[in-house]
Parts: sequence; C-alpha cells; structure tokens
Amino acid sequence: METGSTAGVEATGAGPGWIGLPPGLLRMRRLLLVVWLGLGAAGVAVLLGLLVGPAWAALALLPLAGIGWGWVMLGRNWRSWRYAERADDLLISRGVLWREETVVPYGRMQLVEVTSGPVERYFGLASVQLHTAAAATDATIPGLDPAEAERLRDRLTALGEARSAGL
Repeated sequence: METGSTAGVEATGAGPGWIGLPPGLLRMRRLLLVVWLGLGAAGVAVLLGLLVGPAWAALALLPLAGIGWGWVMLGRNWRSWRYAERADDLLISRGVLWREETVVPYGRMQLVEVTSGPVERYFGLASVQLHTAAAATDATIPGLDPAEAERLRDRLTALGEARSAGL
C-alpha cells in the first residue's frame, strides 16, 4: 500500500493508484485508546477496591485486555482506508469485515472542507470532508497531513468546478 502525498493517477489498464493514510492517524488513535481505557481501568480498580474489596479490583484487567484487542483492530482499520484520484471521480475505500467503497464524481461535489480538531492538530493531522447534493455520497478522508489535505481540497475544488461547468 502506498502512503504519501503523491496524487493517485490511474494508469492505463492498471486500475486506480491507491493512497493509504499516514501513520500519524494510527498513532493518534492508539494513544487515545490507551489513555481512555487506561484511565477506565484505573477508575474501576480504585472503585472496586474501595467499595467491594481488593480482590474485586482484579476486574480492572478487563479494560486492559480491551487495549490489546483494540490495538490490533485499530491497525486493521487503519490499513483498510485508502483513496484514489481518477480522471472523473474520487474513490474512497475502507472497512475490514464490510468493505465500503465510495465513488464521488468531481462534477457532483458542492463543498470540500478541511477540518482539524484540537487532538488532530496536536498530531499534525487534518480531515477532508466532501459534500455532494446527495447526502448518501458525502465522504470523509481522515488523518491526512495538513499540506496533503489542502492540496486535495484545492485539486478537488478545481476539478469540481471544471466538471460542473458543463451541467
């Protein structure tokens, strides 16, 4: 899987050039998993230890087991996300058990937003959200490098304006 900021251009007969998400998104999600489940485990241990007895505090190991399971699942989910810029549309593919592939025609795009919440900004990430006339084809590409997100927004906006001019 290719990761980087190069545009995925469709080669003749070779299919789309898929671009994966940067590893910063995986690091951010795994850190949040460890922080939240770690705090939950500590809270459960303290409450059970004080209210019921020290032996019951061992139940705090369950959220810690959730960290191990979540760690693996977050990696699988992160690897499943990819996008490809084609001549007439943008493809977004995601999902491990249930694969979902969204095709957004450039001419149908009404708004392309780059968003970045406080946690995303701390990790140097941004998301691109695409809005179309049909709500079912709205799509998001999370966890991009801000420069790549802005490049993608500008390119999609330009292609959207060029394609919609003929409608």
